[in-house]
Order: sequence, then structure tokens, then C-alpha cells
Amino acid sequence: MNIRCNCGSNCVKSANETLKDFKLHYTPCGSCEDPNLKKFIPLVKQIDVETIDKDYGLCSCGKRHLDFVMAHTLGLMIKYGIKDRNSRLRDVGSPLVSIAFPLDSAPYLSKDSLIILFDEMNKDCADIMVQSVPEIKGILKGNIRETVGVKNSKCNVYELLSGCDMRCDIVHSCYGDISIYKYQHEIHVELPKPTSPKIVNLSKALNKYKNPKVLDCTCGPGTLGIAALKAGAEYVVFSDIWHAAVDMTALNLEVNGFPVNINSFNTKGDSLKNGVMAYGKNFKIYCADVNDLKTMLNEKFDVGVVDTFPGVKSAEFIESIKGFCNEVVVV
Repeated sequence: MNIRCNCGSNCVKSANETLKDFKLHYTPCGSCEDPNLKKFIPLVKQIDVETIDKDYGLCSCGKRHLDFVMAHTLGLMIKYGIKDRNSRLRDVGSPLVSIAFPLDSAPYLSKDSLIILFDEMNKDCADIMVQSVPEIKGILKGNIRETVGVKNSKCNVYELLSGCDMRCDIVHSCYGDISIYKYQHEIHVELPKPTSPKIVNLSKALNKYKNPKVLDCTCGPGTLGIAALKAGAEYVVFSDIWHAAVDMTALNLEVNGFPVNINSFNTKGDSLKNGVMAYGKNFKIYCADVNDLKTMLNEKFDVGVVDTFPGVKSAEFIESIKGFCNEVVVV
């Protein structure tokens, strides 16, 4: 399977490559500067925004503090009329680092290490930002409070205005770290925590069985099913109604060392609904409505996993799979 990013760059790497020295990505050197900017005071009252450029706050090591980057970004937004001169750093947008893991402090960023989600933005300004701010990899437009994907039969995506929005979340688990890549305009934002409570809940069920068979019927980008495989599951079925989710599941399986054979799958999202999209030695991937799985899967599972979006009731999902799962775990 080709795991190259759609932008043509080397954004996607194997988990071993991604995890190697990942903690150094955002660590300052001894000379890196702390901007000491106040997020609740208008930026123009703290610095001359007209003088901000790519060298503002830049250390000789090639990194600069997140606040320097966001100040550079806000300066451009003020210049091009997206924000007024009373705007503060907290008004800029939602910064998403391109390789995410739990951080104890604000990161120091290098080239192409940040994607920003704005609720107010236009393509012209977004293009200027990607060209002018070296740390910015991509610009998205959307409301972070609105879930991306299929929720209550409605589809929602963010708009990729400029650059590339491929990100990787490094998820810590008792089975080892997992790299979860996603095109952020198509997959909901779910930043990793020091310990994943979802994987902790899943592991309690997995520990009851020796080499269990697992159904992840709301797989998203594949995190929980991949954790089950790393835990020694005999067989895992991944399924999601959202084509972008199962596309990313296939990519993330490959990234994390589980070779994928493609059936009706392509990188443009034209997945074959209600069919086996991809498969491997001990897993299959379906793009399917949870209500259709009973007739599609002629097999029994030890554990069924339900992981719905916030605000979505899990009862329908539980009812749909409980007849062919020994137990259903809602995480």
C-alpha cells in the first residue's frame, strides 16, 4: 500500500520513524527565547505588528515559540483585514501541531510543524500565511466545536484553504505507542492524552480473553482496533460509515506495521460502501452502516467496541452488534 501523503511530500512515515526522537520535535535549545506575550491583551499594545516577519523570535536552532508564530499569524490577519487591531493572541485560531503528543508546555516550532484551524479566514490570506510563515504547514476553516465526520446522519468537514493538513497523533498505550495519521479536515480533532482512557477501558475487556476476536464498529482512524492487534487479538474487523475514516484506518494499519492489501479502496475517498475495502493477515476493513453489519459479518466476536462522537447516543450501536458479540464495550 502507498502511504505517501496526497500533497506529494514525505508527511507520512512508519511508526518507527515517527516515534524516533519525537520528543525533540518541540524542545527548545538553550538559546531559544520565551516571548512572554500576554494572550488577553491586544497584540498591538505589546509589539509593533508591522515589523513582524519570519525572523521574529527565531532562534539560531531554527525554532521559535508557538506564541511568536501565532503573533506573526495575527499580524498578517490584521494586515489583511481578517481581524481588527484590538485582537488578542487568544483570538487567532486553534493551533494543531503536525505531530501531537502530550506536552508539558508550549512547543517551539520548526518548518511545516503547525496546522491552524480558523473560524474566520479566506483563501487569499491563507495562501499568504502558508507562504510567509515557515512553521505553518496548512490552514483550515471551520468551527472546532463542530464534529467532523458523520454525526446523526449529517456529514461535516472542515475546508482546507491552503497547504497540507496531514497530522499524526502519538497515542500512548500499555501495548506501545501508536501513530495515528489523519487529514484533519476529514477526521475529528482528538488530541492524545498521557494515558488513553479509551484504550484503558478496552484493555479491561481484552484481558478476559486469550487472543480475542474484536469488532471495532466505529473505528474512526483505527486507533482502538490497532491497539487490539498490538495486544494480541486473533482477528479484528474495522468498520465505519465515514469513508475518510476507513481510508485513514488502512493507512494507519500500514504505518503501524500491519501490511494492508487493497480491495475497493483509493486515496480519493471513492470507497465501496458496504464492502471489504482492505484486508490483512488478521483483519478486515469495511465501510458500512453499523445496522448492516449483522448481515455482512457471518461470524462471532468476543469483544465489540463502540466509540461514538460526544452527544451521540450509543444505544443504537450496542443494539446493532450485541447479538454477535460476547460483550460490547463503550469507550
